[in-house]
Amino acid sequence: MPEGDTVWRACKRLDQALGGHELIETDFRVPTLATTDLSGRTMLEVVAKGKHLLMRLSGGLTIHSHFRMDGSWHLYRPGESWKGGPDHQVRAVLRTADWTAVGYRLPVLELVATEQEDTVVGHLGPDLLSPDFDRELALANLAAEPERTISEALLDQRNLAGIGNFYRTEVCFLLGLHPWRTAGSVDLAATVDLSRRLMKANLRHAAQVTTGVDRPGQRSYAFERPGKPCRRCRTTIRTAPIGEPPRERVSYWCPTCQPEP
Repeated sequence: MPEGDTVWRACKRLDQALGGHELIETDFRVPTLATTDLSGRTMLEVVAKGKHLLMRLSGGLTIHSHFRMDGSWHLYRPGESWKGGPDHQVRAVLRTADWTAVGYRLPVLELVATEQEDTVVGHLGPDLLSPDFDRELALANLAAEPERTISEALLDQRNLAGIGNFYRTEVCFLLGLHPWRTAGSVDLAATVDLSRRLMKANLRHAAQVTTGVDRPGQRSYAFERPGKPCRRCRTTIRTAPIGEPPRERVSYWCPTCQPEP
């Protein structure tokens, strides 16, 4: 699932292309919006809230979307071929004079009043990539369930928004935290600060890198490296699911660098 930095970059591209421009044609290919026509409205801005995309329009409306596992927005110039997937996977088309934004495989696509955006994102904790990130609230949210594993606590978007399995895995490795350590037994401030620092560092490029080496197969310490030697100690990286269905996630860790509590 795309994480907060991926969504932030997508919103920035969409905002640069569409922001301040009038929509000359819209086409929604989901039943709930099939008859909706937003042409004539101006795209005021496109902003991220955690892993959610909010397209704010004139007239007090917001297009809310979420990528989940497979969704994406693509930008094309007039006449350019669409390459995001087959036509039957298109869920939305937004045209301005200069750009066409095409939403593919969007599992969440809805229209809400801008003043009621809290109905779709109000449950989220502080956004790690927001310039006004509320660090103290995020820490308080994580500390509220001290017996919960740090892995589950970090992935709960109600505690803090934007972090996903990649950053959770890498933060735990870099801090030497076993994935099953409880939230109450770790330095939450260090955990939150490192999570934010890593995500902000990757806003400048599409690849998610924690090792400092932006090459295929070398970008992470533990994430998606099961059975491979730890980059620090050469111990074999282990993997196992963590969390309760249907929200369990695959965890990766080094048994030596991240000793079991």
